[in-house]
Amino acid sequence: MLTDTLSAEDTLPNPAWAILDTEDQWQAFSQAVDQGAQSTSETLIKSDLLLDGLRCAACSGIIEQGLQATPGVISARVSMSKKRAVVVWSPSVTLPSKILTAIHDLGYSGFPATQHEDDLVSLQKQRAAFWRWMVAGFCMMQVMMYASPTYFTAPDEISSDILHLLNWASWLLSLPVLLFSSRSFFSNALRDLKQKQISMDLPVALGIIITFIVSSAATFEPNSWWGNTVYFDSLTMFVFFLLSARLIEVKMHRKTLGALESLASRIPENTERQNPDGTFTRVLNTKLKIGDIVRVQIGEAFPADGKIMSGNTSVDESLLTGESTPIQKNVNDDVIAGSYNLRQPVCITLNTIGESTKYGQIVNLINNAAVEKPRLSKLADRVARPFLIFVILSAAIAAALLWDVDRGRALMTAAAVLIVTCPCALSLATPAAMLASASAFVKRGILIKRLQAIENIADIDTVIFDKTGTLTEDHIQIKAIEPKAGFTQFDVLALAATIAQHSMHPISRALFNANKAGNLNTLNFESNNAELSNSELNNTKLSNIELDNIQETAGAGISATLKTGTLDTPLSDFNLAGSELKLGSATFCGISERNTNLQQVYLANHQGWLATFTLQEAIKHNAAIAIKSLKDVQLSIELLSGDRSIAVENTAKQIGITQFQSACSPEDKLLRLKILKQQGKKVLMVGDGLNDGPILASAHVSIAMGKGVPLTLAHADYVFLNGDISQIPHLIRHAKQTMRIIKENIAWAIVYNLISIPLAFFGILSAWLAGLGMAVSSLIVVANALRLTKFTSSETDTNSHQ
Repeated sequence: MLTDTLSAEDTLPNPAWAILDTEDQWQAFSQAVDQGAQSTSETLIKSDLLLDGLRCAACSGIIEQGLQATPGVISARVSMSKKRAVVVWSPSVTLPSKILTAIHDLGYSGFPATQHEDDLVSLQKQRAAFWRWMVAGFCMMQVMMYASPTYFTAPDEISSDILHLLNWASWLLSLPVLLFSSRSFFSNALRDLKQKQISMDLPVALGIIITFIVSSAATFEPNSWWGNTVYFDSLTMFVFFLLSARLIEVKMHRKTLGALESLASRIPENTERQNPDGTFTRVLNTKLKIGDIVRVQIGEAFPADGKIMSGNTSVDESLLTGESTPIQKNVNDDVIAGSYNLRQPVCITLNTIGESTKYGQIVNLINNAAVEKPRLSKLADRVARPFLIFVILSAAIAAALLWDVDRGRALMTAAAVLIVTCPCALSLATPAAMLASASAFVKRGILIKRLQAIENIADIDTVIFDKTGTLTEDHIQIKAIEPKAGFTQFDVLALAATIAQHSMHPISRALFNANKAGNLNTLNFESNNAELSNSELNNTKLSNIELDNIQETAGAGISATLKTGTLDTPLSDFNLAGSELKLGSATFCGISERNTNLQQVYLANHQGWLATFTLQEAIKHNAAIAIKSLKDVQLSIELLSGDRSIAVENTAKQIGITQFQSACSPEDKLLRLKILKQQGKKVLMVGDGLNDGPILASAHVSIAMGKGVPLTLAHADYVFLNGDISQIPHLIRHAKQTMRIIKENIAWAIVYNLISIPLAFFGILSAWLAGLGMAVSSLIVVANALRLTKFTSSETDTNSHQ
């Protein structure tokens, strides 16, 4: 058993990797794990690793099993397509050097998954693969030249001495192919045998060895029992074909990843940082700290989130937000890591670096999604090992049946069976297509948190929408403020904003931003009081407020205890200090609604009502078109909202939704979802990502539409960075196309093996044709997946309905 082969004594750290065992080093490719409600006193670490030596689904299973058997490793997930592993481990038990050593002991190579290491390893692998391919191609052409006379001459037309000389020349030219070009096949096969595992390189290596042995025997002793036929041309040809296929497959696969790779490699390795004397020096980005001032040149990406200190420019945020139009940035404007500076050099002050930036969150989300195995990939992994065992047994049976007839032919038939098999096409069928689609989604500002969501969203028949921030614009305006007698509008706004800053709900953000504006002329609400001067306004600001016991109730409101506060108005007259303040719906605040025809939120304390905030929100301009597109494909649409009935009914009528429910608590939404599930419905839930967390997590598949939602907090399978609701119909169609292509790939892999293995078994398919067939089979799967790298255009979608 694999688990028996690894123990603490067997996994001794390599001294070269010991440098990674300090926390400041592993932070470059690791982060602490958010354990949520299951948090313990021990902090777990999640590390991203690059892998080398993977060839098929069986390889990923070997590494996962081996790592999970290593002391201190909590979990391990491996992506064969991206050659990456995500390992969760306990720093009190193990260290990165021990994890990398465990991978090495399994016969593979592991590296920290920094972008520099990724590029360096990729370049080294490409160079080595290119030289192996070049040597195989050169030797193949020479061997074919020596073998061609036997194809175009009659028997006995060439003397036996000349034939023998040509065979010896072919044998010598086959040695570099065997010892150099085929080395990766043999090393991987040997590794599999040591681990008592089987991957696709084992039958290939056996086929190469059998072909070489039979041909060598015929060269050394042409009159012996194995005959005088040599197959050096077949040997060199199928090795060349396999290597050619792998080279092309790598290039095509990188193209399928497209925007995923572009996004992960946007930030340069170094940046110009300002010195104390005002000069600039280029330093590695790992040396940057919060508060540093850096200069970003034209065409460079911003290395971190920050604020422009000098200069103005336009930036490209297309791969981060899906917004293709360059955005003007002036002094004091915020810029985000990974966006490109397009117009002129600017200096920025860094306020967020590394994993905490939006760019870092996006890259982590993408990498985590890539190593997650969807259902069909897991099925292919389970099939791969039994399939390879079947192929090896079939090759042995074919050789046994022909052994008494022609031993040379028997061995070559076995070699053809071993070489022609292609579990690789089956293993690539699902991940190649899904990663191509994930790349296409990124180009449109859509992030996917798990690949299984592609299959899930293709199966939906019902869509449930939340209203605020989903069907309506993300920015809500404060239309009017009605304060309690004795308070000014700005008194109650400051109190409400102090509470609201602890919530990500769109209404909370609206209150906070309105207070932050700090000038009556810049706020979007009507004044019910006499106009205040700027000096009077400043005096009504709360200079110091401390809150305690802050609690948010999803879909209802937020409460907090006011510890201290200073207002020029007499707070003591209202006994606010030490009282519980509530901000939210009338029910949550324990008061009666003041106007049922308007959308309002309330501020109250233990004595009752303090203020009413009347809100105004605009429906997204493309919401009605998106709803119509979803109805056109026979999807049921529902609207569930916690808002009052008048606002919900008006929104539903304007965009064409007939099934709606207002004043919904989170429990009401979950109950409706449960009823739909009991009816056999597969539901897509579209919400703001935070306040709809429970129903988003419970739905068949979910989308978070809010622009301002932190990616680490979004409880959804998809995150729309630009909040564009019109992308939903296109996303569903693209997912359906993805599943069609996956089914095509799986069907092709099955049909190919059903046809090719019997042909090889009965000696109809020669060894070189077997190698060509295997190579082409994998290329067809990846080429078919390339069709998914382009997101379905709007024009195409429109025409599909006509």
